[in-house]
Order: sequence, then C-alpha cells, then structure tokens
Amino acid sequence: MTAHEATPVEAGAPQARRTPLLVALDLVRGAMIGTAETVPGVSGGTVALMTGVYETLLTSAGHLIAGLRHAVTDGLRGRGLAEARAQLARVSWGVVLPIGVGMVIALLSMAHVMEGLLEDHPETMRGLFLGLVLASLAVPFRHSRRVAPRSPAVPWTLREWLLAAAAAVAVAIVVSLPAGDLPPEWYVLIPAGALAVSALVLPGLSGSFLLLTMGLYEPTIAALNDRDLGYLALFATGLAIGLVTIVKLLQWLLEHHRRLTLVVLTGIMAGSLVALWPWQDADGARIAPTDPIVGPLLAALAGAAVVVGILVAEHRLLARRTEDVAEPVESPGA
Repeated sequence: MTAHEATPVEAGAPQARRTPLLVALDLVRGAMIGTAETVPGVSGGTVALMTGVYETLLTSAGHLIAGLRHAVTDGLRGRGLAEARAQLARVSWGVVLPIGVGMVIALLSMAHVMEGLLEDHPETMRGLFLGLVLASLAVPFRHSRRVAPRSPAVPWTLREWLLAAAAAVAVAIVVSLPAGDLPPEWYVLIPAGALAVSALVLPGLSGSFLLLTMGLYEPTIAALNDRDLGYLALFATGLAIGLVTIVKLLQWLLEHHRRLTLVVLTGIMAGSLVALWPWQDADGARIAPTDPIVGPLLAALAGAAVVVGILVAEHRLLARRTEDVAEPVESPGA
C-alpha cells in the first residue's frame, strides 16, 4: 500500500506532513490526470488509479461533499457545525490541492494543442481515439469479472452479455443520429458538465469522450482557450451538480451493483465506438475508408498500444503491492 492509499484520516487527526518532493509528484500526477481529460477515450479515473491516488481522491471527494452538505444544512438549521468540520478534516488536502492545481494547469495548456490537432488532422485523431477507446474496453470488462484484483474471474452470464449488447446498440443508434451536435446553451452545458465529471470517479469512462459524442468537445476546448467565462461558468455549474449527484450515484451503484454497472458501462463504451470511425463526411456520417488511410490506422494502433501499456503496468503494480502486503512483518524483538 502506498502513502496515497493509506486509510482515510480520522476526523480531527493530524495528517502526514507533505514534503516538497511529494507535493511536486502530486502536481505531476494532477497534470497527467488533467491531460487525460483533454483526450477523448482516455479516462482521468484510470490515470488516477494508475498513479496511486484514485482511492484517496474518491474518499476525499466523499468527505468533501458530506462536509459541505452538513455545513449548509446545519447552518440553516442553526445547529453546530461539528460534523461538517469532522468530515472536512478527513479530506487529504495535502494530496487533493496539488493534484487539483496540476489538473487545472494541464487543462489550460493542453486544450490548445488538442484543438489544433483535431482541426488539422481529424481522421488521424479519430483513429487515435478509436484505438484508445477500443483498448480501454478491457478496463470495465476486466473489473466486472473480478470482485478483487487477485480473485478468480467469473465469466459473464448470457443475461449480462445481452445487457451489454443492448446498451451498445442503444448508444450506437444515439451517436449515429443525424445533426447530433448539441447547441452550447445553458440547458445543455449544465447536464454535459455533470456527465463529464463522472469520469473522475469511474475508471474507464472518459469525460472528453462523452463531450465528443454530444458534439461539445471542440466548443469546450475552444472556451478554455478563449477564456470564455460565461461558457465555463455554466459548465462548472454542471461539474458541481455532478459531484453531488452523479458521482454519489455512481459510488452507490458500484458499491451495491458493481458488476452490473460495469457490464452496462462496457456496452456503452463499445457502442460509442461508432462515433469515432475515422472517416466521416462533413455531416458526420460514416463513409468507407478514403485517403488518408495509413495515418489513421497507425494512430489507432498507437492509441491501443498506449492503453495496453498502461494496463500491463497497472497489473504489475497491483501484483507487486499484493506481494508487499503478503510479506510477513518481523516483530521488533526478532
């Protein structure tokens, strides 16, 4: 177990001192997660899991939400705020704050790069995203078959295969509808922000990809580059709502119906691949492969290779941690 995966800090207990090196490492981790969120098909939650901060961020988010809720409700009712302070004290601020700063820096700096690549090389970039998402299907599929990382895999039942297939077909139909671009209005941006933030809690789900399927990825990237405060304020409102509603709902579903949730998620991701077919006409309709062909194919292979590399590294990391925990600890007098 790493320092970031230690048990949550008890209310009122002093938290471990963060050295400048650890703070710098958390900034890098945050930058990696933020960069992932600018790339459709790459889940920030998966990167958080890979860098060893997923459980800490998820637990801290739960305590933060609970603390804010108690602060509002207890304040309105004239009660004491002891419970709010207790919940906020259990947030790992020394980890959360530098990771948040790193994420913001990466989002603002990488947005311009991604916007230019999408505009200049649309087929190649869609090919890259296609490879990323296709390989990322292994994340929810693998996790759904195991209760714990080292437990035996339990194959899907016929009912679960049919459920995943139904989810895939439904999503494929939705993303194939003509004129799929949603207008960047307040009634669209707020729900879109709420959906996008769910990627921070569920590994394998990409917030950028959800925006891409709704036709809001490029407008959101442009708003970041142009510092469109009105657009960003509406989107941030959705993020805040999502943290309180969708994130809590996903946490509940994963806790009480984890396997079924991941089965449906796998189907949703599979169906969403339709939107990433590299060759499309001006209206977004899928067409037969045309020039360029080699670039998108190589990009798809490269994207898949990146995800496979991350998954292999994750597997080795988990195996190493399991071995470390299993090693007997010598007594002081031995």
